[in-house]
Formats: sequence, structure tokens, C-alpha cells
Amino acid sequence: MLPTSQRTGAIAVKCGMTALWNKWGERVPITVLWLDDNIVSQVKTLDKEGITALQIGAGQKKAKHLTKPELGHFRAQGVPLKRKLKEFPVTEDALLPIGTPITVRHFVPGQYVDVIGITRGKGFQGGMKRWGFSGMPASHGASLSHRSIGSTGQRDAPGRVFKGKKMPGRMGGKQCTVKNVWVYRIDPARNLMWVKGQVPGAEGNFVFLKDAVYKKPDLSVLPFPTHFVPEGEEISELEPLVADLGDVDPFVAAD
Repeated sequence: MLPTSQRTGAIAVKCGMTALWNKWGERVPITVLWLDDNIVSQVKTLDKEGITALQIGAGQKKAKHLTKPELGHFRAQGVPLKRKLKEFPVTEDALLPIGTPITVRHFVPGQYVDVIGITRGKGFQGGMKRWGFSGMPASHGASLSHRSIGSTGQRDAPGRVFKGKKMPGRMGGKQCTVKNVWVYRIDPARNLMWVKGQVPGAEGNFVFLKDAVYKKPDLSVLPFPTHFVPEGEEISELEPLVADLGDVDPFVAAD
């Protein structure tokens, strides 16, 4: 593995949020993610497609719910029918054969990941909710315009409203990337991942996980190109893995 190597990502289902208390008694807000049967469904190489990438499939779907082109794609690759597909660009040394499973042990507790998802749709909202505007006065001098955005331009010059002006409109329902999300814990037996904080989307939505771009993980502890399940290993008996929190209690004052 080189410093410039790029691993594949994974597809997860957002299960919801909860809170845990770590060994120091600190409350940690948690989002639970489930990697539902991720496998490599297609391999793209420089010789054929001109890029190096892996297509990952997650979940299950019946044939009657797929279009004929989708059915043909899965049959040509010789993989099970999948509910969600996502292509992740990788370096040539991180390519994997078709059918390789991507489990939750692809990631390591303590590392940072980037999470991509579709935000919750809020519908048509005003300037105060959509952009955080302070609004107009609450009492004196404001007549039925307490939540108005105020002026939107100047005078005769330029005589128009500039493009991109923050105004009321449809809010949410767009792709969003939350960077540097900390992986607190993984459960290999159930393919679950606990991450700190919030991720985009509603419960049941798909999100895409990949190694963080800015807070790059330690290359020496990452399984490269992914974690391969050892022969004869009983996955159901594996214990959850928790991030190392160190030996210094953050609530004890330093000398």
C-alpha cells in the first residue's frame, strides 16, 4: 500500500441515532449504520473503461422489481441482484475481484470517514429557516413582516436581483457530504458501525462511506485493499471493536 493508494468505499443503511457512554463516562452521540451485504458487482479497468473503479452493490432485490437492463447487468457480471449500486474510484493496486464481500471490518474503529447522503427534504421554506436570516423586528415598525428577508437588491443600478441571492425556496433533498466522521465502534457479527455525530438522510436511507480525505487514516492499521474473512472463521461469535480512547481521563485536571 502506497501513500497515494485509494481504497474502495461501502454502502450503508442509516438505522437511526442513539447515545452511548464511553469508559470515561462521556456521552457520545451515535448514528448506527448497517452495511447490508456489500459485494463488488463490477470492476472497471484502464484497458476497458479507461478508469480504475469498483462498483459496489448492497441489499437484495427481486427480479420483478428490476428493469431488463439492470437484470442484464447483474447476469453479465454473475452477481446476485442488488438494491443499490455505487461506483467508487480506486487506484490500480486496490482493485478487487467480482463477488468480493465488503464487510464492516473494511473500516477500523478510531479512523475518520466521509459520509455522503441525500438530506431530508424540508419542502418550500422561508429565508429564516433556509439560510438562518435574523428576520425583521418582532414588535415596533414591522407590520406583518416579522419573518421577511428584507431587501433583495439596490436601486436603479444594477436594477435587478443578482443570481444566487439567498431567498425562500425548496430546502433539503440534496446530496451532502459530512467530512471527518469518527468511527467509534464496529460490530462484525451484525455488520453494524457506530459513528459519532449525525449523517445526512432519514432512517432507512442509503449513505456512502469512504476513507476521509482530510483526516487520513493511519495506513498501517487499514486492511488493504479490504478485509478478507479468514477460512473457517465464525463471524457470529466475533466481539464488537471499540476505538482506543487512551489512558488519560479527560475529566481529571492535569497537575
